[in-house]
Amino acid sequence: MVLFIFQLLAQQMQDVSGDRGVLKEVIRKGNGENVPYDATVIVKFSGYLEHAEKPFDTNCFSRNPRMLKLGEDITLAGMEIGLLTMQRGELSRFLFSPDYAFGKLGCPPLIPPRATVLFEIELLDFLDTAESDAFCALSPGAQDTFALEKIIKIAGTEREFGNYLFKRNRFSDAKNRYKQAISVLSREPLFEVDRNLLKAAQLLVYLNLSLTYLKLNRPCRALMWGEKALEIDDKSAKGLFRCGQACLEIKEYEKARDFLLKAQKQEPFNQEINNELKRLASSYQDYLDRQREMCSRMFGSLSLSSTTNKA
Repeated sequence: MVLFIFQLLAQQMQDVSGDRGVLKEVIRKGNGENVPYDATVIVKFSGYLEHAEKPFDTNCFSRNPRMLKLGEDITLAGMEIGLLTMQRGELSRFLFSPDYAFGKLGCPPLIPPRATVLFEIELLDFLDTAESDAFCALSPGAQDTFALEKIIKIAGTEREFGNYLFKRNRFSDAKNRYKQAISVLSREPLFEVDRNLLKAAQLLVYLNLSLTYLKLNRPCRALMWGEKALEIDDKSAKGLFRCGQACLEIKEYEKARDFLLKAQKQEPFNQEINNELKRLASSYQDYLDRQREMCSRMFGSLSLSSTTNKA
């Protein structure tokens, strides 16, 4: 009796569902803890039918794979079960029986009825956002019942999520997470010590939002968030620097110079600040040169017109 390829593979694979509906073979081990329930994962995957050389579905050609939240964005039960067994950096091969894949009907025209499918999945990373997502789904009144420490922890998770997205150049997604963090931190504290803790947490997010809007080429919004940061700490070198950058982009050179010189006073040897001051000087000089050239042309045209009229 000739065994099919999937049957041969199944003989050496681990049963992770308990009924052999989801089988697993580790190709490259990962490290750390397994993916928790309700996490948000970043994966590369390719799905194959038996005897097919090319995948029927893959995201391996995507530079920035879409983030997927377990329990919401993943449609195959087998993939969800498989991901919960994986660690960061792991590459594994899975076989999903029809009950854990596309069912009795399949998914015409690509997937035939009662098809067992093979998936190769690489877990690039995951973020445990379950606690944060559950909190943000509550009403404002329900959120206000939580202790301040919990509020700051939730906001920190949102900010870390934003940082993760920012590092991968997903600036619009990062902006949304930072704004979620600000929303979490919007409560009015009763005590001064609580107010100071909230302000410290808000400062970090305001600075992140200012930088993110600069990356999104929206300097006016970057300036707004930078000024909010300076309302909390008017000596924040990062806040002054962000505002200086934003003013330079909108060609408010005097304001840019004021912000950048104040930032330089706080951190005299900061190369980024010093380089921005050089860029300001160059941009301002170019601006003056263009203004002189424009005035010269305008007055030259007026002079020529006056001469013509006299003739």
